[in-house]
Amino acid sequence: MNILFLTYQGYPGTGSTFSIAYLARGLAGRGHNVYVGCPSESHLAEILKDSGVQVEPMVFRNKVDFKNVKHIVRLARQKEIDIINAQSGRDRYTSILAKKLYRIKSKIILTRRQTPRSVGGFLQNWFYVSGTEQIVVNSNQLKNEFTKMGIPEKHLKVIFNGIPVENFDLIDEAIVSDLKIKHYLKKDDIVIGCVSRRKKQYQLLEALTHLPDHIKVIFVGIEPGILDELILEKGLKNEFIYAGIVDKKTVMNYYKLFDVMVLPSTTEGFGLVLVEAMGAGTPVIGTRAAGIIDVLDDQKNGLWYEDENTMELAEKINQVLHDAELRDRLIENGKNAAFERFSIEQTVFNYEQFFQSVLKN
Repeated sequence: MNILFLTYQGYPGTGSTFSIAYLARGLAGRGHNVYVGCPSESHLAEILKDSGVQVEPMVFRNKVDFKNVKHIVRLARQKEIDIINAQSGRDRYTSILAKKLYRIKSKIILTRRQTPRSVGGFLQNWFYVSGTEQIVVNSNQLKNEFTKMGIPEKHLKVIFNGIPVENFDLIDEAIVSDLKIKHYLKKDDIVIGCVSRRKKQYQLLEALTHLPDHIKVIFVGIEPGILDELILEKGLKNEFIYAGIVDKKTVMNYYKLFDVMVLPSTTEGFGLVLVEAMGAGTPVIGTRAAGIIDVLDDQKNGLWYEDENTMELAEKINQVLHDAELRDRLIENGKNAAFERFSIEQTVFNYEQFFQSVLKN
């Protein structure tokens, strides 16, 4: 197959960027001709260099950027693209416009990876459904969200995200040791980690008001000072470490510093960082919301807490820290889920089968 992925984003440190890269590389590795249309300066373009995936530099000025529409049409015809898989807002519109206005032969498929922040209403639903073969969502919970918004259930296809097993080979004891030295971590320190950009970190801060001051917290994905005002407001005496945005290899080694990782979020389409942490052998806690529900099996491979119930979050953190039997169970089952259920090989296979079925129909 000749496959074109589109995204106007490709930002550093985001799960969607890595998910697109993993999928594109995986399909290329299975013998397909894979192209990715994205901004030339994006992190996605950088990490796809020398990967077997052909990056097509594109500019997406807005949702009705007709220069971009024509660029898509030209590429689709030149490369005889079978499938166009648009991943984000602007490119979802321009790919559908390319199909509707220029009648390209390519089949249009959209992918949605997050709970929508706004509802487009009847016209947007009509545009998406009439202009595409189907819409891929990465969790059953996300599918439910879109059916509530008016997208027909039969137009939605659930395919879970996955991560490459070789990502865990990036974990290096020497790097872990260096990070401990860098952050002055001692052997007996208790560390809570949160790997995310801007989610609901304030809930973790509120939970800390019910936990001992000696617990240290590492935020990966946000810059120093972002939460200082809230920390001061809540009178927290814990030590807070801001790691900022770091590369994938460094992220994988940060997981080994954490006694538990918390993802406080209600917008995750999936929750890739949870799978990474599970595979690294770190117990995880997440909000009982959105795609996190599909990733975590409560009390088996992770723990849930109800959104905004920060007392419950504090209790779950205490359970992981002090219940050795629970901790061991979460670690073992978490690793199994990461290596089997949520492997990139399974994701690539599912996408390949789905794309082929669309072409047959």
